[in-house]
Formats: sequence, structure tokens, C-alpha cells
Amino acid sequence: MTQRTILVADDDSSIRSLLRQLLSDEGYAVVEATTGTEVVEKVKDVNPDLVIMDVRMPELDGIEALSKLKVSSPKTSVLIMTAFGSSNNAIRAMELGAFDYITKPFELDKISHTVKRVIEYRDLTSEVQVLRDEISSLVQTERIVGNSPPMQEVYKTVGKVAKSDATVLVTGESGTGKELVAEALHYNSNRRSGPMVKVSCAALPETLLEAELFGHEKGSFTGAMTQRRGRFELADKGTIFLDEIGEMSLPMQTKLLR
Repeated sequence: MTQRTILVADDDSSIRSLLRQLLSDEGYAVVEATTGTEVVEKVKDVNPDLVIMDVRMPELDGIEALSKLKVSSPKTSVLIMTAFGSSNNAIRAMELGAFDYITKPFELDKISHTVKRVIEYRDLTSEVQVLRDEISSLVQTERIVGNSPPMQEVYKTVGKVAKSDATVLVTGESGTGKELVAEALHYNSNRRSGPMVKVSCAALPETLLEAELFGHEKGSFTGAMTQRRGRFELADKGTIFLDEIGEMSLPMQTKLLR
């Protein structure tokens, strides 16, 4: 099993030493920080499974650091601890997404138990996401029917290509299921949690198609009253399906290549 990493943040060296000893004995890799600013930086560098952080720290306090972490690293689990226990801090920490709140002086058994709960919860969440992705992939792939040798070759090709970041050209007669193959490629790829954006290249005139694909800024041309995000931007971290790309003009295809 991969060793889990825990970031311990407290300006009190004795607390850091105590927690480092406890967590190291239980098999965790421990990283330390002394300020809220250092916590934010080390989370970016180390990507720990859990942050155990005091409320009262120099530069950024624990609540401010937690707020920044939930923006930059929303999946990072955080335990807040403080000797200055107050309902305001507890409520605010939980509102910002802390996993739990521990008041000093704490019992080591409670710290150990809470850390185990965090790790178990993260494992369970990860397993659920994997199952959801597998079910989604299965449901989408099952929309394609056919067991003939040519269809078996299609399934094999989808399986081989889906995990790559290559641009894929799907060809076939009208009605043979090119869009279904594109969906199968998306839902079996590493980008399946992102959007699947479809664009009908044949349905839009060239002037509208360019704005649809690339978007535009407010005031970039007459009638551009607001900013418009293009389909390529909307498909970021997902898949864009350009249906009937062969109907696109050659100048427009050149712009795509650029």
C-alpha cells in the first residue's frame, strides 16, 4: 500500500514533534510547516493526503489558510486544532470544508482515530468515484450494439485509442453511429469526468461557426455586446466532437490547425 503523507502545521515545535512521532510510528510520512503561508505552499508541492493545522499561526491563521486551500486544493482533507476553542472558529472551519475540529489539549488516541477516519473516508470516496466512472463508461459503451467481427474491431480500436490524448477521426456512412463511437471514446478516456461538447459543423455558416468554436471578447466586433466562451474553451479537460468536420471550409480547417 502507498504510504500516506500528512502535513502537520503548528508554530509550536513541541506539538509538531509530538504529532510527527505519533504519525510516523503509525506508518505515515510527515511533513511540517510553521506558518499558514507555508501550509499553502507545501500543499501545492507535496499534495498531502491530510493537513493537521493549528488555528493560531503567523502570517496566515489556520482559518485563512483553510480558505485558500479549499480554492487551490479542494480535495485536500483538513483537520483544524486550537487551544483557543471557540464556537465561531469551529463553525467557520466546518463551513469552509474542514473534515473535523479538535481542541487542545487533545488525547493522542483521538488524533490517531480521527486520522484513520479521514484516510478511510478518502479511500471510500475514491472507490465510489472509480465505480461511478466504470458504470458511466459501461452505460455509454453499451449504447453501441453489434457483435460481428467488424464491430469487435471497432470496440478494440476504441479501447486502444481512448486512453491516449490523440485527435481521433471517426469515419463512416450517415447513420452508422459515428457520434456513439465519439461518446464511447470520451467515456472510456481519462477525460470522462470533463464535459463532452458536440458541435455540428454542417449546421452553422462559417461566420457563426468561428465564433461558436473560438468565442469572442466583448466589443471585438459589431454586435459583440458580451463575452462569449468558445466550444473549445468549454470542452477544456473533456472532449470536443466536431460532427461533419468534412463540411467545414478549407480556410476554417486551417484555423483549426493553428
